[in-house]
Amino acid sequence: MKISLRAGERIYVNGAVLRVDRKVSVELVNDVMFLLEGQVMQASDATTAMRQLYFIVQLMLMNPTDIGAAVALYGEHHAALLAVCESREMLDGLATIHELVRTTRYFEALKRIRGLFLVEDAILAGLAGVATEIPFEAA
Repeated sequence: MKISLRAGERIYVNGAVLRVDRKVSVELVNDVMFLLEGQVMQASDATTAMRQLYFIVQLMLMNPTDIGAAVALYGEHHAALLAVCESREMLDGLATIHELVRTTRYFEALKRIRGLFLVEDAILAGLAGVATEIPFEAA
């Protein structure tokens, strides 16, 4: 696989961060897990449940030698999403994502999660339009 990078761009390969100082093409000649800088989500951008799931799986891909905590967090977060999701598209996507993560196909899982961002945004937009009143009784 050949990847072209711009000057100053970073690529994350098997846990290592590489930054190039000029435009360059890199050929990956064996199987590696990698992310381009534009695919990396910052913690501050993980503002929704699916974006948080993306961030967790990203951690597994970026630090493959120490994934214990990320795997545990993924399991908890994935289970919580399954418990609250009602959308068939989201549930099917979460099942696919789980299988990809289970088989350590993290890059493909990230692509599938990104594909669900618009679905999640639509669900959240629909919920934002619903006025909720929480009744309570004075003590």
